Amino acid sequence: MSGNTGLRRFVADPPAAEAPPPPAAPAASMAPSPEVQAAPQPGEEACEFCAAQIPAGHGHVADLEQSMLMCSCRACYLLFTHGQAARGRYRSIPDRYRSDPGRPLSVADWDALEIPVGLAFFLRSSADDGLTAFYPSPAGATECRLDLEAWGRIASAHPLLGAAAPDVEAILISRGQVDRNVIECFLVPIDACYELAGRMRLQWRGFDGGAEARQSIADFLDRVREQSRDFSREQ
Repeated sequence: MSGNTGLRRFVADPPAAEAPPPPAAPAASMAPSPEVQAAPQPGEEACEFCAAQIPAGHGHVADLEQSMLMCSCRACYLLFTHGQAARGRYRSIPDRYRSDPGRPLSVADWDALEIPVGLAFFLRSSADDGLTAFYPSPAGATECRLDLEAWGRIASAHPLLGAAAPDVEAILISRGQVDRNVIECFLVPIDACYELAGRMRLQWRGFDGGAEARQSIADFLDRVREQSRDFSREQ
């Protein structure tokens, strides 16, 4: 892509004197035929696989080797919905949002996880089946250690916690700022967490983040609530 567009505008460092080289093009068999590609205009976004112009609401693909997200056109996105495409290196990020209001987490559950902030997301890696907790901070996504025994105990009573697809979905847990007894839990795509962490990196001011960062978190959670569907209806 040219310039910091899409998720890049939230997480990329300020432009340097010399722009970094573009990512290497994938094998020819992975790209749509030339006749369906359209060269992006300045300021527009392009698929990072085939360089076709893509709309603002495009999908994303996880590069599991480089631990990064890539913007994609619909054709490339669909290609990588199959786990064995490109030998498993790339995986399309689902767009599902789920919550389980009938089985909310308790304050005791939250305390058992020993998360030092009021908002965190949890990601499982397919490489080693490890579970890592992250929380948004001025530095981006900050990793913190997780008590896996406590997580397993809580997940046994809350199936949503174990439903996220490895590498591409995460469990987002938020403790209410107004009512500290309210614990919300969601299954979300990892690009949503990526965006949230990037927004905090850009907007955080002072010791407590400032009004802009707090409002950004509130807007983000409102959007997650609106998009979430009841997980219990799928069981």
